[in-house]
Amino acid sequence: MKKNFTLLLFIVWGLQAWGQSDLNTLNIPQMRQIFHDNIVKSQKELLTSLGGNGKIFNATKDIDLNLQFTHSIVYTIDKLRYTVETKTGFTENDKYKWLRSINDMLVYFTLAIKQKNIDATSVTDYINAYKACMQLDSRDESILPVIEKNEIEIISLLLSNFAFRENTGYKASKDALIYKTCTRYPDNILNIISQNLQYEKADSFLAVSAYRNPEKFYDYAAAQNALAKKIKSVNEPLVKTIAQMASMPTGRVYFPFLDEIYRNKLSIDSIAKAGDDAYQYYRLLVSTEIKYAGRMKNGDTPFVKQVLTDKLRDKAVDFYIDEINALHDEKSDAVRFKILEALTPQQLYYLCVLGEEEIYTSSYLGVYKRIFERLQPGGADSLLASVNDDFYKKFIRMAAAYNKLSDLLQRMDKVFAENLMQRFVDGLDKNKTLEDAVDVADSYASITDSTIRKNMQTRVAYNLQKAKATTNKRATVIYDILNTIFQSGNNNDLIAGMPIYTMPAANLKNEQGRITMLQFFYGDKDGMNVFNAFINTFNNGNWRRTDKGEWIEVSSVKGTPITIYANKPLDELKDLDAQAQEHLLTYLDSMNIKPTVVIHRGHSYYVKQTIQQLPSSAKVVLLGSCGGYHSLNDVLHTCPDAHIIASKQVGTGVVNITLINAITETLRSGKDLNWPQIWKQLDTRFKGDVKEKFDDYVPPHKNLGAIFIMAYKKQIQSP
Repeated sequence: MKKNFTLLLFIVWGLQAWGQSDLNTLNIPQMRQIFHDNIVKSQKELLTSLGGNGKIFNATKDIDLNLQFTHSIVYTIDKLRYTVETKTGFTENDKYKWLRSINDMLVYFTLAIKQKNIDATSVTDYINAYKACMQLDSRDESILPVIEKNEIEIISLLLSNFAFRENTGYKASKDALIYKTCTRYPDNILNIISQNLQYEKADSFLAVSAYRNPEKFYDYAAAQNALAKKIKSVNEPLVKTIAQMASMPTGRVYFPFLDEIYRNKLSIDSIAKAGDDAYQYYRLLVSTEIKYAGRMKNGDTPFVKQVLTDKLRDKAVDFYIDEINALHDEKSDAVRFKILEALTPQQLYYLCVLGEEEIYTSSYLGVYKRIFERLQPGGADSLLASVNDDFYKKFIRMAAAYNKLSDLLQRMDKVFAENLMQRFVDGLDKNKTLEDAVDVADSYASITDSTIRKNMQTRVAYNLQKAKATTNKRATVIYDILNTIFQSGNNNDLIAGMPIYTMPAANLKNEQGRITMLQFFYGDKDGMNVFNAFINTFNNGNWRRTDKGEWIEVSSVKGTPITIYANKPLDELKDLDAQAQEHLLTYLDSMNIKPTVVIHRGHSYYVKQTIQQLPSSAKVVLLGSCGGYHSLNDVLHTCPDAHIIASKQVGTGVVNITLINAITETLRSGKDLNWPQIWKQLDTRFKGDVKEKFDDYVPPHKNLGAIFIMAYKKQIQSP
């Protein structure tokens, strides 16, 4: 430290002494002295730009490096000043020019540092590059050799300096900057070329951009500006193909098939004919998607693959899913699913996997049924093979979510099914989200085949050991949790530290010891019947009802204090039910009332509205609609520790009201919610079709996907 400090003093004193001696011996005219004073001022501003007292340039924590930088800023610059004043052959104008240029060079670098456009540690390289350019320009030689050796940040500053604009190599240097910038930032080529349309290599870089991001390139080509005109002049096959589509009013109809058109596998005319017919266009999208999936299995990614998939999803929803959803009240399946009559099993398959967010439970079940009615010959394994395993994990996940996974696996060759589920559990750490791992946990709970369950356990254990051996922390956490869940499920034990079997009543009470429940009702034709059934259930001496206009309050008069708030199912066509919910939530918020039990009462197409209004205070959530199980991730996003009850298939009022009564009476009597015990008691109360529907409801202690998320969060947060 002492050595560095001594060196620092030596350097600083030496630099100051040099500047005072050599430059002070010169007879500098007053007019040029002003330029020298400006340079000294700019030197000081640069030295202080990173803090400090202006004696040293604090670009790093390494004092030796900082001294080198300081040497460049002070000594090298002063030497340049001295050279300008003493160089033989420099005219008065030359001296003014270079003194002004040196000052600009310092000012530009200081500004670039402050704007974070350049790394401060490049100061020496920058000053040396400037010095080299100055020497070349003074000899009327091109500065291009210096430009080619430096990074774009330094080049940009050098070419901004007025002193080099008349240099013989200026244009070539500008081109070199464009080349280096396009090479470093290939995703920004279009913006760069738009400002440099005359650049001689513009066509080549536009082609690079087209191959790199065809969709973005299409948007630029479709514009009405100079860049679009330039694009249309490029004679390169892919660029020409995209430019042709972008020039057409219906270009977006053809763009998903870009790869096929570019490779001359499809013509625009053939697509145009299909585009006139909804089914034929959907059919063409499906066949192309399957072809692309096969290529991707072999490591070949087609152009705009995601664009094609997105278009296929849109058409699946617009042409088919919206219609069968809209006919959900239709009693005749022949009428409801008539639009699907012409679809093949593969075309139906994509309705499932791409319509996941929109498809109703009854719609999914109808599509699933028709897939296998039409799959002749062969089973589910042949179906997956026929689509090149495209979205197979999602197909498995959805089958599990709708309680169809066992049925699906039974339709496969046993060895194929075992291998499929092994692939299903591999590589779960590759996805940035937890979606795949949650799917594995959920699917495991739906499998009844003991051999397949055992194989999944074995594969999870194998992946756990592999993750540990490669010190892959994320994979280790994921597979460790799955391994624990699978083993605990077999032994019927609690998962260590996870309160999933019981929700303590104390956790649901506010500071006054009251439990608040919230129910959402909807104003369709079924809403009032469900609401009236709810009201009648609490028509006894244990409860008191209060009408509040747009909602009612039901409060216990015996036992644990409980208040249930429920909006009235007012006319949905006038949006009155939504207004009632909004006003109720505003009231609860104004009174600082935080519901800890929230219940959705309505069809599956209303569940998103409920979840959007879900209070984060909820610790128990009952989704009493068809397919409510598919919304688990959305619920856990708002309420990460919530115990969730939901059906994998058809929600029914009888089961819902029985569950609500069981929960409220257990809490009113002062007991904790013991889910295995509650489920055991309810299991004996349902018979026939109602019993089958109850079996599709998943209690919190069997909700393995939710358990996984909670366990993962706990492990990640642990020190």
